Amino acid sequence: MTPVRIFAVIGCLAALCARLGADERNAWPFWVGQRDVAGHVTSWESMGPLFFSKPAADSATTGGFRPIFVRTKDVNGMTTVATVVYPIFIYRADSDTYRWTVFNLINRSGPRHGVAVYRADQTVNFDIWPVYFSRDTGSPETSYRALFPIVGTIKDRFGYDRLSWVIWPLYFRTEKAGAVTTSVPWPILRVTKGTETGFAFWPLFGWRDKPERFHRSFFLWPLGWNNTIQPKEDAPEGSTPLRQFGFIPFYTRDQTNGYVNECYAWPFFGYTDRTTPVRYHETRYFWPFFVQGRGDNRYINRWAPFYTHSDIKGYDKHWYMWPLVRRANWVDDNIAQTRTQFLYVLYWSQEQRKISNPNAAPANRTHVWPLFSKWDNGAGQRQFQLLSPLDVFFPDNQHIRDSWTPLFAIYRYDQRTPTNKRWSFLWSAVSWRHEGAEKEFHLGPLLTLKSKSEQSRVSIAKGLIGLKRDPDNQHWRPFVFDFPSKPRIVTAASR
Repeated sequence: MTPVRIFAVIGCLAALCARLGADERNAWPFWVGQRDVAGHVTSWESMGPLFFSKPAADSATTGGFRPIFVRTKDVNGMTTVATVVYPIFIYRADSDTYRWTVFNLINRSGPRHGVAVYRADQTVNFDIWPVYFSRDTGSPETSYRALFPIVGTIKDRFGYDRLSWVIWPLYFRTEKAGAVTTSVPWPILRVTKGTETGFAFWPLFGWRDKPERFHRSFFLWPLGWNNTIQPKEDAPEGSTPLRQFGFIPFYTRDQTNGYVNECYAWPFFGYTDRTTPVRYHETRYFWPFFVQGRGDNRYINRWAPFYTHSDIKGYDKHWYMWPLVRRANWVDDNIAQTRTQFLYVLYWSQEQRKISNPNAAPANRTHVWPLFSKWDNGAGQRQFQLLSPLDVFFPDNQHIRDSWTPLFAIYRYDQRTPTNKRWSFLWSAVSWRHEGAEKEFHLGPLLTLKSKSEQSRVSIAKGLIGLKRDPDNQHWRPFVFDFPSKPRIVTAASR
């Protein structure tokens, strides 16, 4: 077969090739980019999936060097999110404030440069867990620096008004709503004064009392307790105090009007009986394996590990041979959700249907770990990726999708509409695109096949040699050194 005939056969294959978007330039592995109809570069990758830039939500742009450094810039060019080897380092910012963290152990937040400091919502915070804690509000009354366990005071944090220590655990003091507890050393000897009173010699005994609110006591912690908790201020008229008593593992009991919960040989045997505000009765034969519960908004039928069915406030869940098969159904914001799992992550699938439009196509997402993941929004958008070892563990984590997921995508399929599709293999070493009558195939920089209406082009080495056909001349014509123009990379700042 002559070279012209070979090119003619390849040209016929162009009708089978596909493209997504207005244009693609493939110089794999050095650069693979997509351009819009105006010729602007919208996304690109280099060295496989390592270096990249792509559009993000709200006209932002995400790019970087996976997985080392990835950042997102808004339409004004300001960095709003950046990660370094996610999740080691994460940086977030808006127009006024910023925050960065190293493994959530070293954290800093404050106002961006040029923004007034010491606003109520723009204090400067810096922590090195669990050694150093600081906050600067511009006021000595609310600012602090603390070095743990040597000496320090923390204000309005961790659910307390103030936490103080000196050579912890030798001295530790907490303040909350006027109740001050001093421990010397913590947690053995504790004295509480102020709006609450109490004393404890842990773990032997202790008590804490707040007039007209509660009285709590323990003995041989954590084995025994005896508590009386008064009804809340908004409780129905006639409500009685909640009495709690227990000495495990022998017997525990919680009781108030319309509610009794008893356990024998804790936690294995017991029952719960509630009549107000909703009706519910539960019997535990050998908790957590055999449990039967019936009520107005709760149903439990558990014969673990063989079979479990529970319906708690509309969340309907089945287990078969736990932990092999799990299936759950619930409604969230007018969307019916169904999730099916096999061994938690080996197979994971979730389907969503609109209750108001039951005839609409469902949206679904499926993971077969670690082989593949696929998505379908039910409105014509679909994705498929092979391999996918991380997405099932982080199904809604955009940082994982940007920094790590593409590194494993040896094959990927993207469909934006039924006529707008793209296939790629080995990180776009081979790509196949299709959008309406426009089709395109790339074998790296070696071979390019393009077809649009009555125009077709077959080129080798980016135009070093090839064949083309256009509407004015329907015969294949060879060409030499017919290189396409270099795509212009348009930055977000110049758009």
